[in-house]
Amino acid sequence: MDAASRRFTLTIACPDRVGIVAAVSGFLAEHGGWILEASHHSDHGSDTFFMRHEILAESLALSLDEFRERFAGIAGPFGMTWAISDSAVKKRLVVLVSRQDHCLYDLLYRWRSQDFAFDIPVVISNHEDLRAFVEWHGIPFVHVPVPAQDKEPAFRRILELYHEHRGDAMVLARYMQVLPGWMCEALPSRILNIHHSFLPSFAGAKPYHQAYRRGVKLIGATCHYVTAQLDEGPIIEQDVIRIDHGDGVEDLVRYGRDIEKAVLARGVRYHVEDRVLLHGHRSVVFK
Repeated sequence: MDAASRRFTLTIACPDRVGIVAAVSGFLAEHGGWILEASHHSDHGSDTFFMRHEILAESLALSLDEFRERFAGIAGPFGMTWAISDSAVKKRLVVLVSRQDHCLYDLLYRWRSQDFAFDIPVVISNHEDLRAFVEWHGIPFVHVPVPAQDKEPAFRRILELYHEHRGDAMVLARYMQVLPGWMCEALPSRILNIHHSFLPSFAGAKPYHQAYRRGVKLIGATCHYVTAQLDEGPIIEQDVIRIDHGDGVEDLVRYGRDIEKAVLARGVRYHVEDRVLLHGHRSVVFK
């Protein structure tokens, strides 16, 4: 990455009060930081303030370590929860998939075309079907069967692989297994899932069948963080498409594939670009 495009991204959440923006902007100006993008949101229901700044890396007269050390003096009095990341360090996404391939295909295309910056160090699947396609991209493929009678060892192995490949986040690209609660708790806000429904409607299995039975006129997809409560994690991105009485379940599934891959890609982009800030069960997404 050339110096002109390298950015540091500063994200902040703290109790709302006067002077937050001035303190942060003043600190950046003091050290030569050129703000390229600034996003703010005040949540009046919780009196919480959220901020995201992109800073031209070459303009800042501090290393990241120096920044972290000195900015702590600003963050402390405001009670900030904060982080700063470097666009030159790509986030490593460990992808899990079963047999349905459309979301994986889309992610691999975006990775190869550098649509946005991320790496895929490994793809893990409970089936062998997609091995050749993944390995054609030069990405390791690991088959981890998940036997119905005893799933625990498989999930332990998946978490081991995640750490072995130094994952920053895990993406469930239509991985048709429910992760155990302990695994979700081990990776809070680091497991992204695409659910083929506009949550909270039609959670759980076969949402298109549920939607068809209810005669809905809109179907959708939801990218969300995975928690121990099935399909109830904070929502990152959603979209819908209109259907009518003439569409059968197969049509809904076909329409849904296009929405799923687009919604997952946007959700992944927002995550890797540090555009998602969480506040309890809710999310603030600076698009």
